Amino acid sequence: MTLPMSDPTAWATAMNNLGMAPLGIAGQPILPDLPPPATRERPPGCKTVFVGGLPENGTEQIIVEVFEQCGEIIAIRKSKKNFCHIRFAEEYMVDKALYLSGYRIRLGSSTDKKDTGRLHVDFAQARDDLYEWECKQRMLAREERHRRRMEEERLRPPSPPPVVHYSDHECSIVAEKLKDDSKFSEAVQTLLTWIERGEVNRRSANNFYSMIQSANSHVRRLVNEKAAHEKDMEEAKEKFKQALSGILIQFEQIVAVYHSASKQKAWDHFTKAQRKNISVWCKQAEEIRNIHNDELMGIRREEEMEMSDDEIEEMTETKETEESVSQAEALKEENDSLRWQLDAYRNEVELLKQEQGKVHREDDPNKEQQLKLLQQALQGMQQHLLKVQEEYKKKEAELEKLKDDKLQVEKMLENLKEKESCASRLCASNQDSEYPLEKTMNSSPIKSEREALLVGIISTFLHVHPFGASIEYICSYLHRLDNKICTSDVECLMGRLQHTFKQEMTGVGASLEKRWKFCGFEGLKLT
Repeated sequence: MTLPMSDPTAWATAMNNLGMAPLGIAGQPILPDLPPPATRERPPGCKTVFVGGLPENGTEQIIVEVFEQCGEIIAIRKSKKNFCHIRFAEEYMVDKALYLSGYRIRLGSSTDKKDTGRLHVDFAQARDDLYEWECKQRMLAREERHRRRMEEERLRPPSPPPVVHYSDHECSIVAEKLKDDSKFSEAVQTLLTWIERGEVNRRSANNFYSMIQSANSHVRRLVNEKAAHEKDMEEAKEKFKQALSGILIQFEQIVAVYHSASKQKAWDHFTKAQRKNISVWCKQAEEIRNIHNDELMGIRREEEMEMSDDEIEEMTETKETEESVSQAEALKEENDSLRWQLDAYRNEVELLKQEQGKVHREDDPNKEQQLKLLQQALQGMQQHLLKVQEEYKKKEAELEKLKDDKLQVEKMLENLKEKESCASRLCASNQDSEYPLEKTMNSSPIKSEREALLVGIISTFLHVHPFGASIEYICSYLHRLDNKICTSDVECLMGRLQHTFKQEMTGVGASLEKRWKFCGFEGLKLT
């Protein structure tokens, strides 16, 4: 070759003269529109290429000068049969070397067959490339496993602290913690673990029973806490209802301001833009007011639907009786269990006394301590039994009072039922005597119970709106209760009841509007 291969400009000029696509310094083609050369399947982690079609007189130095523009060359293995294997430092360099496939090479100006050749570059399989790729994959897998393990450990909940083994010292500590409200949950968990481990035996049964008894004393505290929270919730509901009613009153005042501003004597003095803003504000305030009103009505409906006054009285009476009965039964069971424990303690004391008479005190000094402990336990149990008996007597007296009250209430209910039956009979007799009045009722403008309900709802709605309301506004309120209500039916019904509702024209010019008003109190005088 007459031109030096290391000069990129000269190399590009030579390739242009030969009609070949020139390459840049990085090994990428200047004409990237050429189709990629046909190659075999790429091995994983391939860094080695096969180069065939070399001239017979080509040396390793010429191969380096041709392919070093693709990247750093690590090794070249040249064969005697006009081909070689070139190993690059990185995988992307192999892609650059593949673009040299198909180019002709000539050494100098000689046309001899041994000085010319056509390059064929393709992927080559190499053990070193495969080994490096496998090592890299294993390293990536290790990193992924480590990352997953760290993520799992971060998301794993912390393990609970270890529970100490049972001993008399630890038992006394747990017993003190059970009496403290702030440490109760931790002590209960320790007690549960000891019982599940099987630490309860004949010697430690009394200690465990005292701990269970102190845990039972917290039941009353929890019930009181629940009642206090329920009371707080009821107070919060009442505060919310009061605040909501106050907000509604203020909304009504604001809407009244808008309506008074919409009257002719004030409306004519505003500009067109001001009128538009006032009407938009009025609509927005009415919508918000209606939403809050529906919310307040829903709260009241829920409270009414929960139970009526009679049901509340009956439920409270039944609850008091049930609670008193359950407390009496619980006291009976506790009384029986204490009696049985007393009998068991007495039997153990008698057995110990018998054994003490047979064996000398010097042989077994621990039995005196056991006797003292048993006597102390017996005294405590007797005092507790006396307290339980007194509570049981008090509960029985309360039960008798509640039963007497219940009998009185039942008598009052029977008297009320008799009075209601007498009143119904009187009503029936009055209906028979007032037969002509039914004819007048049959000829009334209200034809069904549904229309009567509609009249009641519309009258309450219009009573809240003293300045009247349009038929569309009334129907929008009724549609929230029932979507099937028709505007024409509502207007026809209100037109039939002339003494209850009247229609008036309000506004001037473009703001002229028909409004319905409630005149039931005036119609009552006329009828």
